[in-house]
Amino acid sequence: MSFSDRILAWYQSHKRPLPWRETKNPYVIWLSEIILQQTRVEQGLPYFLRFVEEFPNVTNFARASEGRILRLWQGLGYYSRARNMHKASKLVLEEFSGDFPTQFQDLLRLPGVGEYTAAAISSFAANQPHAVLDGNVFRVLSRYFGIEEPINSTAGKKIFSQLADELLDRQHPGEYNQAIMDFGALQCKPKSPDCSVCPLLIDCEAYKTNRQDELPKKLKGKKSKDRYFHYFLIEQDGQVLMSQRGEEDVWANLYEFPMIESAAHMDAQEIQDLPEFQGLFKDAAPVLIGDVRKHVLSHQNIYARFYKLDVENVELAKKSHWNYFLSENLDKLAKHKLISSFIEHYFFAN
Repeated sequence: MSFSDRILAWYQSHKRPLPWRETKNPYVIWLSEIILQQTRVEQGLPYFLRFVEEFPNVTNFARASEGRILRLWQGLGYYSRARNMHKASKLVLEEFSGDFPTQFQDLLRLPGVGEYTAAAISSFAANQPHAVLDGNVFRVLSRYFGIEEPINSTAGKKIFSQLADELLDRQHPGEYNQAIMDFGALQCKPKSPDCSVCPLLIDCEAYKTNRQDELPKKLKGKKSKDRYFHYFLIEQDGQVLMSQRGEEDVWANLYEFPMIESAAHMDAQEIQDLPEFQGLFKDAAPVLIGDVRKHVLSHQNIYARFYKLDVENVELAKKSHWNYFLSENLDKLAKHKLISSFIEHYFFAN
């Protein structure tokens, strides 16, 4: 049996019963693919079901507010995915008359859709012969063929792309793509793959040379940057002051408490002495709530401290992106995980 035949045979006995595999609707497949980027199936599945229920077609999605989409997305991270989805849905209405495209080149025109996602949608929805290359596929090919070239190098991307295309079952491209991704996720796992029951065992170069833990190889990314955020909880008459982030940084357009960023760790007194603090909060004294919280993003480590701020006799600076919200309505705002987890613990723990 050929490589692709063995992968497909394995798939018939092991494929996961996932809802997006029960349809050829490119819109529904697109939803699943974007949601599952950098997200485990177990985590992404409830979000997928929620989005399909809220937005059964691309027109509903395009006409929703960004705030509503971000609120539904809350907890998945990488919020640029949700914003790109909103832009893509509007483009489908404007340039494709609401008919979600299935052609590879048309799909590449959509914000947030790269070659992998375009290959997945076009093969799953229209059975077009485009090979997918995600982390699972890279791992299977690297181990089986013993490829040392890093998967994120220019040469590596070319090697793996050509190999994936050569191995693609052109009679059943959609099924084969699903099969090899499931094979990498369930059988050829990143850690402790069960090689003893692998149908590719005899010819696998990594198994022959005991290099399963060494492959695939990847070039190291840039060092993560440390950032220090100081959040200020301000309550008045049952309302909480919230700030909406701008477009220029992480967590664009999401809500959080008013915040000051410092270049290094600072205690409450050092924060209070900052000119920026004085300009915003005058002589209000910050009282630390709990310990520092670390939140890891792509190439960034956020160290967050939360402070209670009594501003009853203080005239606050007026900011256009600051607004008071009833505490019971905070759950309706789109927030990033640092803020949502703090609010849940502080306001709703009991």
